[in-house]
Amino acid sequence: MTPRNLLMLAVLAATGVLLAGQVRQLLADPTVWPPDDFVEYWAAARLTLDGQNPFDESLLLPLQRSAGRDTSEAVMMWNPPWSLPFVLPLGLLPAREAQLLWLLVHLAVTGFCADRLWLLFGGDRARRWIGWAVAFGFLPTLFALNSGQIGPFLLLGAVLFLECARRWDRDPRWQYAAGAATVLVAIKPHLAYLLWVGIAADALARGRWRVIVGGALAGAACAALPLALNPHVWHQYADAMGNCPPAQWASPTIGTLLRLAFGERLFRLQFVPLAVGLAWFAMYRWHKRADWNWTEQLPLVLLVSFVTAPYGAWPFDMMVLLPAAFVMVAAGPNPPSPFPKKEGGGADSDKPRRSMGRYNVSPTGAAGVDSGGDAHKSHPSFLGKGDGGLGSSPFVLAGLVAVNVGCLAMNLLQTGSFWFLWVSPAVLALYALHMRHVTRSPLALAHATVTA
Repeated sequence: MTPRNLLMLAVLAATGVLLAGQVRQLLADPTVWPPDDFVEYWAAARLTLDGQNPFDESLLLPLQRSAGRDTSEAVMMWNPPWSLPFVLPLGLLPAREAQLLWLLVHLAVTGFCADRLWLLFGGDRARRWIGWAVAFGFLPTLFALNSGQIGPFLLLGAVLFLECARRWDRDPRWQYAAGAATVLVAIKPHLAYLLWVGIAADALARGRWRVIVGGALAGAACAALPLALNPHVWHQYADAMGNCPPAQWASPTIGTLLRLAFGERLFRLQFVPLAVGLAWFAMYRWHKRADWNWTEQLPLVLLVSFVTAPYGAWPFDMMVLLPAAFVMVAAGPNPPSPFPKKEGGGADSDKPRRSMGRYNVSPTGAAGVDSGGDAHKSHPSFLGKGDGGLGSSPFVLAGLVAVNVGCLAMNLLQTGSFWFLWVSPAVLALYALHMRHVTRSPLALAHATVTA
């Protein structure tokens, strides 16, 4: 063994000892990193495993206090019962151990998602550390990790859906897995409502019914598991939602802003942005009907869904904006191929690789996966190897940094969650500027000349 390897092992061993000491201190002292929203999942899991009502405040409050949460009101888990299987393992552990496990799982999930998004959207493998820095440096990610919110699982569902979508042209059975992955996104279904519309439209237009079947089967399995432990859990959830509907939440959404302007009792105003989002999607889906590609479209679909969500959209939920952020950071301004492959292939299916050279590198190729003849088909028009990352305009990158700094300032000033309302529209505006930068790049203009 070389001296360098010995030194590395010594450093790793010392790091392990230090981490073990820190973990022991955390377990022994509940005042260090006290639990926040994590207790809603742990207490709900405990009650479900005991066959009790996980949505009963009188049962939740004593458990949450015993876990170290200083609160006079129970923190409710408002996610649908099909979300319970993802938190049930927490109920098998004492609160402090479960909190640390929850953090470790979320760190691993966030790191995996960052790595895959960086590669999917054209980032260089040698610079994948940038992807991790983007994900963990995004303030909403830190909000979710610190509070113990479940946002990383929503992001994981979106990433797994993309991973399956880029494979299903070669093997349609991946559509079942793609549908199953969306169950994670459905933990907070209202934040990604356009994804469900898009999947239905894709099934009607291209016959991808396996995605819906996979999602329905996985969703039914996740919904049935809590029923086996508590046959009344769905009725209990409906009763809890009836006693505390979303109308009582002042969430940072455009709908809430409309209610503040025109009357808080007009809850239907919360759904005006949703109607706008549906109208936008109808036009956008029609415009993209010939070349719909989930790797290209999903970041924008999630972004518009979040901006127009009827309720929720809390700062820690903004992790679902990360795919759009990665598009702006990782992708270089490279144009689509001037020889798009027709559905079902054709004699000219290999022309893009010969004509576009290095610019026709698919996200799957960047990830080290052999994509074969479908490389350019799965290659969105705004992606490419480019400079291996940070390929957007300096103005857009500066805007993303400014958004992050704004989030940090508001958190330090403790302005409250509602004032984060501007963040997702700002990211949407930056995304639009990025796409304008892409389409006006010299390569894109050359493409437009060729196809004119």
